[in-house]
Amino acid sequence: MRITAVTGHVLSSAFTYGNPAGPGGNLHLRNMDTLLVRVETEAGITGWGEGFGFTLVPTTAQALRELVAPACIGEDARDIAGVMRRLHRRFHNFGRNGAVTFALSGIDIALWDIAAKAAGRPLHALLGGARRDRVPAYASLLRYGDPALVSRNTAEAIARGYRQIKLHEVDLDCIRAARQAAPDEVPLMLDINCAWDTVDQATAFCRAVQGMNVRWVEEPIWPPEDFPAIAATRAAGGVGIAAGECLGSPESIGAMLAAGAVDVVQPSVTKMGGLSAMLEVRALAAQHGVALVPHCPYFGPGLLATLHLLATAEVEEPLEYYFADLAAPPYPALIPREGFVAVPQGPGLGLEIDPALLAGAG
Repeated sequence: MRITAVTGHVLSSAFTYGNPAGPGGNLHLRNMDTLLVRVETEAGITGWGEGFGFTLVPTTAQALRELVAPACIGEDARDIAGVMRRLHRRFHNFGRNGAVTFALSGIDIALWDIAAKAAGRPLHALLGGARRDRVPAYASLLRYGDPALVSRNTAEAIARGYRQIKLHEVDLDCIRAARQAAPDEVPLMLDINCAWDTVDQATAFCRAVQGMNVRWVEEPIWPPEDFPAIAATRAAGGVGIAAGECLGSPESIGAMLAAGAVDVVQPSVTKMGGLSAMLEVRALAAQHGVALVPHCPYFGPGLLATLHLLATAEVEEPLEYYFADLAAPPYPALIPREGFVAVPQGPGLGLEIDPALLAGAG
């Protein structure tokens, strides 16, 4: 079953996120862009993937169009491991992280979609079999930098049924505002986005949020590859530590785990090499006894693939869902209802994107 075409399609949607100033307020995002990766085969089966993302979408789309897509033509779509191995080796001189790897991630997701469609089974059946028919979601709030807005949007997320909340705040007053707005039993996760430069700074922050029912502090140290510093923060900070979204390969995740740096590992299916890489990380996480809670603040096939993977997990873990309302979401069925997302049961990814959206895609 040879690959006959690979194309990228950019969906761009207006969005709101609970800030009266709008996306131009304190965000670098103006629209929410999704890079769809379409892989066609001679058998007539088409697969869909997603390459990361956000303001980098045009760069990833160019890498897909000019480098990755031509190298895929004629490859056997059934040989996912072989195709991806050849592609990674061919393009490794362009870096093992970044736009090229993001494009490769989209290819891998699409190939898994094709494999499941060819088998007439939902994707989760090929990933080990679903253990649940719905997955809890946590609200991943964008950064507001204003305690009043944090409080208002935390309360709104609770009202929508979420029972786990992630903040992208570093200001302690903003974090306290969220803690006061959410019931005590609702855990907070704090994504710091590598805010601190030293272990002392990161440790001080972790100690300051003790007692707030914080499940993890995410990416406390710059740079994200400083695994000894992350491990030292974990040892001294007194709260769980999570990281992994900025790492570009299972090998780098393995090095982080070997350093004892984290309690929770967070690979991203659209950044690190697709589902094939995620399965490698799943095995590494089990080996090291850490939780696997993927990074997935996006809305396309990457979110859908992550949902299928989480449906197969032995221990239930939540799906990250960006707390933003899109005017034109790629998959309306993935919008959480009362804090859960239903797992599709159709062949492949199990959901189709509205043709009207595709018609307007770039």
